[in-house]
Amino acid sequence: MEEDVIETPELPVEVIYILSFLHPSDRKEASLVCRSWYHASQDLRFQKKVTFHFPASISSLELVRGLGTKSCCSLVISQLDGFSMSRSLLLEVGLCLGSKLESLALPGSSITEASLLTLLPHLTSLRRLDLRGLDSLFMSGAFLSREEHRQQVRSALSGLEELDLSDLRYLSDLTFNRLTSCTPHLRRLSLAGCHIAYEFDPYRGCPVGAVEDSSALLSLRSLRRLLTEQKSTLVALDLSRTSITPESLRNIAQVRELVLEELRLHGCKELTDYSVEVLVKHQPNLQKLDISACTELTSRSVEAIAHGLESLTHLSLSRDWRITEKGLADLLSVSSLRSLDLSECLHVSGAEIVKGLTGSSDARAQLEVLNLKSCTYIRDLAIFSLTQLLGDTLCELDLTSCINVTDLSVRSIATYLQRLVVLRLGWCKEVTDWGLLGMVETTKCDLDEETEDNGPRFTRTFGNMGFFKPPRLPFEERPKLVTQNDLEQFRQQAGASLLALNRLQELDLSAISKLTDSSIIQVVRYPDLHCLSLSMLPEITDASLVSVAWHCRSLTRLALSHCPGISDCGVAQAAPYLHRLQHLYLSSCNNITDRSLVFLAQHCKRLRTLDISKCKNISVTTVDLLQSQLPFLENVNYKFIGGADLTFSL
Repeated sequence: MEEDVIETPELPVEVIYILSFLHPSDRKEASLVCRSWYHASQDLRFQKKVTFHFPASISSLELVRGLGTKSCCSLVISQLDGFSMSRSLLLEVGLCLGSKLESLALPGSSITEASLLTLLPHLTSLRRLDLRGLDSLFMSGAFLSREEHRQQVRSALSGLEELDLSDLRYLSDLTFNRLTSCTPHLRRLSLAGCHIAYEFDPYRGCPVGAVEDSSALLSLRSLRRLLTEQKSTLVALDLSRTSITPESLRNIAQVRELVLEELRLHGCKELTDYSVEVLVKHQPNLQKLDISACTELTSRSVEAIAHGLESLTHLSLSRDWRITEKGLADLLSVSSLRSLDLSECLHVSGAEIVKGLTGSSDARAQLEVLNLKSCTYIRDLAIFSLTQLLGDTLCELDLTSCINVTDLSVRSIATYLQRLVVLRLGWCKEVTDWGLLGMVETTKCDLDEETEDNGPRFTRTFGNMGFFKPPRLPFEERPKLVTQNDLEQFRQQAGASLLALNRLQELDLSAISKLTDSSIIQVVRYPDLHCLSLSMLPEITDASLVSVAWHCRSLTRLALSHCPGISDCGVAQAAPYLHRLQHLYLSSCNNITDRSLVFLAQHCKRLRTLDISKCKNISVTTVDLLQSQLPFLENVNYKFIGGADLTFSL
């Protein structure tokens, strides 16, 4: 009698369809359920822009061979050196992935020219190459000096679109020109942090460009030549942290037929308002502009940008300390603007931002990202108006260190900003439990006869913390601009709690010292939350940690540093629910001992970063054991553990 052959059924289409709705981290979890789900998670529709990060090691060779089955991929390989193992790994990458590799980065490496030249000719599909900080390649000045090598590299990299040469100390005219001659169709170029001689050659003691190309430094002449030669394709340029002068920026902006869409000038401290005005005049198609930490700029630059860049989508003015409210209303009238960074602009109060947003929806910015970090003049009135005006679009809001923000602002955020994915409230010291709970603080605490508890009592509206739509406020139909009387009415209402923000993926509540378990336990319940900071909250205990672990099982990053109420008991109960945790910060938690490390080793197998510095009850022996048990653990900060004398150590 023949035995029946049991055939494995085809994978149901429904499984792949269901997985398409999951976040990548959830899809990773689903792939561990069974073999069928694993194969479903490997479907080609999920393999777009997949990047694999790993350090150079013997085991990496097998990993690279396994990636040969992929149709395309990107690699970030760290800690390469000039020894045989690194050379073998690069050779394997070229042989197995040469025609499939789209992006390559080699951070923290010290490879030689010979090693890289064994790889580059194989990378025929490469679109992005990151050589940041690889000084070992350029120190000798001989990189790509042989014509035969340039021909091989040019043949492979003719389709390269992005080249990152940031923070190269030894980049010169000669090496820059050799390399970029092999990449004739660049779209994006980064020279951030490079030593560029814009006007004067200190080695020859003469103006730049007066003699031939330099073998010691990179000059404006070579950069301008590249922009001229590749003007038909180049759209993005990063010159951050260089000593670019106003005249040099004018020369770059005026390159004939150059049409930039993105320009980054972070930390270029010599730039002036005049240089920004010239830039805007000659490059009106800019969509992304970063002029943060350009400390000489004033509101003149803001006005020039507002009137000259009609297609602007992203603008960073962070740490431009001389910028005031002037011009911000016009800037917020740019309808294409989606992201605005005003962090550490100390004179901004928000009034002009509100004014610029009060026009019709077609004639004002539809902001998705707003950063007001350390804008200490921002108050509740501005936040209350902004939340109503941006309720339909805003996804990310940073109010870190806005010290005048109170519970009223938090309640308005919870009520109106239902689309928020990222919310940062760290160091907003006036925020309390009442704000997170969406309630009016009671002034009288009645004694609970059964429990003898003198804690605050909550109103009946506590039960609808985000589960139901908050009640319509009496002035909600009024014009968007509000008065002080409106604020007083709102202050008497019980708005939605922070729990209403059910799309949150990142939340920062660090250093809000008035928060306790009362609000953390009831409000921090977000199934999609990935990053949470509760550092420097002296009043929270293990109860908060356990509640967070139970309700926020997607967490990959959790910060609890300087929380004295967190102990081994809390870690023991929380660790079984934190399987996805990759980064954990427990610095200065003195009630954490070696027992906690044992629990982490048992349950948090994916830990990559652990900070247990200044935990006086943890021993070095247990740390060593933990490192041997967690395969992905890369960074462990354990300075001053075991009761080390900080005074002596420092």
